[in-house]
Amino acid sequence: MPHIDYYFSTLSPYAYLAGTRLEKIAVKHGAQINYKPLDLPALFLRTGGQLPKDRHPNRMSYRAQELPRQAKKSGLPLNMKPAHWPMNAAPSCYAIIAASNAGGGDMGKLIHAIGRSIWVDDKDVSQDDIVRDCLSEAGFDPALADKDMLTSAETYAGNLEEAVNAGAFGAPFYVTDTDQRFWGQDRLDDLDAYLSGDL
Repeated sequence: MPHIDYYFSTLSPYAYLAGTRLEKIAVKHGAQINYKPLDLPALFLRTGGQLPKDRHPNRMSYRAQELPRQAKKSGLPLNMKPAHWPMNAAPSCYAIIAASNAGGGDMGKLIHAIGRSIWVDDKDVSQDDIVRDCLSEAGFDPALADKDMLTSAETYAGNLEEAVNAGAFGAPFYVTDTDQRFWGQDRLDDLDAYLSGDL
């Protein structure tokens, strides 16, 4: 079975705008997704990038145009100035790791629910009650928000190292088992085409 390593952060608006397209592509091709949430600011700094607040105004001006365009293409609502962003992503990422280990729910729905909480509903996903609501919505035990946090923290840190070693430098970032790399939700069609043998 082919697999896709999916490196992402709940802080990323582009990961939110991916919706559940990756899961649909995986089903189409019989592929397994390895969900690897990570510390995105640390990934930027480790791979020559900058935090949004430190980027040149030209880059931020482009981002202000590009995000609404991508939201329109995806058919998803997007609040460009969410109330709590950037928040501490670790609690929501730990919950994703715990849910992935536990199983029993819909991972794509969970990740999208967390993203929607930030980028549409103005919620703070560093708060346990918000994370629990997202877990419940996706069919997981809400208690996973507090389960095996040390193990999740270790996995979270390990995912960053794996991402750097795999060649990732942003999010969302997709790596196939043949080491083909795709950066950004706007490359999901290319990932689909590659898995179909068309690229």
